[in-house]
Amino acid sequence: MSSAKADRPVRIANCSGFFGDRLAAAAQLLNSGEPIDVLTGDWLAELTMSILAKNRGRGRAGYARTFIAQMNQVLGTCLQRGIKVVSNAGGIDPQGCADQVRAVAGRLGMPISVAVVDGDDLTDRIDELRSAGELLRHLDTRDPWRGDTGDVVAANAYLGGHAITAGLAAGADVVITGRVADAAVVTGAAAWWHGWSPDDVDALAGATVAGHAIECGTQVTGGNLAFFTEVADLTEPGFPIAEIAHNGSSVITKAANTGGTVSVDSVSAQLLYEIAGPRYPVPDVVARFDSVRLHQLGRDRVQISTVRGEPAPSHAKALLTFPGGYRNAMTLAITGTGRRAKAELGERAVWAQIPGGRERFAESLVEVVGASLDSEAPDDQSYLRISVADPDADAVGREFSSAVVATALGSYPGLYLTTPPGAASEFMVGWPTLIDVARLDPRAQLDGKTLTVAKPVTVAPLIADTPRTPCATDIADTELVEITIGDYLGARSGDKGGNANLGLWVREKRLLPLLDHLTDPVRLPQMFKEFGRHQIRVFPLPNLLAVNIVVVGLLGNGVAASLREDPQAKSLGERFRAARTSVPAALLPDLTHMEN
Repeated sequence: MSSAKADRPVRIANCSGFFGDRLAAAAQLLNSGEPIDVLTGDWLAELTMSILAKNRGRGRAGYARTFIAQMNQVLGTCLQRGIKVVSNAGGIDPQGCADQVRAVAGRLGMPISVAVVDGDDLTDRIDELRSAGELLRHLDTRDPWRGDTGDVVAANAYLGGHAITAGLAAGADVVITGRVADAAVVTGAAAWWHGWSPDDVDALAGATVAGHAIECGTQVTGGNLAFFTEVADLTEPGFPIAEIAHNGSSVITKAANTGGTVSVDSVSAQLLYEIAGPRYPVPDVVARFDSVRLHQLGRDRVQISTVRGEPAPSHAKALLTFPGGYRNAMTLAITGTGRRAKAELGERAVWAQIPGGRERFAESLVEVVGASLDSEAPDDQSYLRISVADPDADAVGREFSSAVVATALGSYPGLYLTTPPGAASEFMVGWPTLIDVARLDPRAQLDGKTLTVAKPVTVAPLIADTPRTPCATDIADTELVEITIGDYLGARSGDKGGNANLGLWVREKRLLPLLDHLTDPVRLPQMFKEFGRHQIRVFPLPNLLAVNIVVVGLLGNGVAASLREDPQAKSLGERFRAARTSVPAALLPDLTHMEN
């Protein structure tokens, strides 16, 4: 990269936030007239790796075919304009994905250099790693993995961006990766553009925060925003662009004349998505989210600054994927009066039809979704959802679903089923763990040549952040006011393995005492009953006027295996905002003077 270019920020656009995102996004970005240096996209998630692993087992593509569809639309334009493409769409077959990109260029009659980043695939190395002393302990439970190596359909380490940097520095037009950290496609490109070394921790941390901001596409441009009614047009929000400067600071924006918004709220919401404590570890650096400051520069332009970094961690995250058994779910509608009694009868009747009852299954979950069981409004609808999982496919298949159907004429009045009886479906379990980075070998290959990948000189053990300690005080003698939480807080929720993440923020500093009161670890399970059986970790992020809450184990064994109706906790934030609770009146400022 020439020094003339490196003197200005690199403009990195994101055209995908997940496997299944808007297919026209890349073309819309390139046709917007906005200057773009690098086009990136994020196709991978824990659920996606399970899907791709299943595909590979069935002889199908182990990469994101939708990425190839986008390249058919825009690759020629990218090559003509000198726009680099960096994507993790390679999944568990980055070489196969790269071959398809080369085929697209061949049909266009255009020369192309495609770099492939791999070294993340550990599927055939598990026994070797165990022999070397890796216990493959679960990230949350700390239990060592004791499974059969032959059952593992995919095992991948999360690599960083340095191999991407190597590919771009060697002249690649396109870089295809396997499993890398979500932000790595951005940090690798920014490090190439600005010539950062692997030990430029503050710059890399800043790029990591920018990468985290845009990795989920339109979630940073107003998508899923708590205050969505304030956004003029969310019909089709524009995809984001990060302008990353030499010092790692950035501006998040989007193409002009596209829907959505880029605001402190929209960026705050995305920064809080799927994180844990203030330290955000990726293979390249540990970014300190408690150092981040946001500033609205103008319409659809938010600056991210003052980000501080710590040395790269000595261990990298890895995910083992293996079959977990079979599952099934049936849903019974409940309406009218006496709903709580109806739900109790419906559940008893179902278990009575199954030899051995509920204990017959390795795992079961009963949820009430929809309207509260205390509602008696005729137009409100509640649903009793019963889910089961077991290694025995027959037990959770028609034996279970037919047993539910058998109660239909002998249970509570008004019962009807929203799901037909069906067979069980197999599910995969994701086992998150840590691997010593010394045992990993990130590789970059370009046109048959293996490239040198730089590594940080200094790595350090990851420092675990300490959650906030409970400090709830008695408010019995305090003047209390009942509020709807969402009138005061924004929220964004999601999943990280089996844990649910709930990010909450306020829009001005004088509401921080209210946020502090509502998020006391003792008070949270009193307000939100489903938290009661789980460890709750609360991490304040005062620079962002925010906290992040981790509810350990709320999602069971993770999205691919969870029995919950909402296995990714997407609705958790809005359900929390809809809750009503009593708070000290002194914590409530005059809302007529609140600033947006």
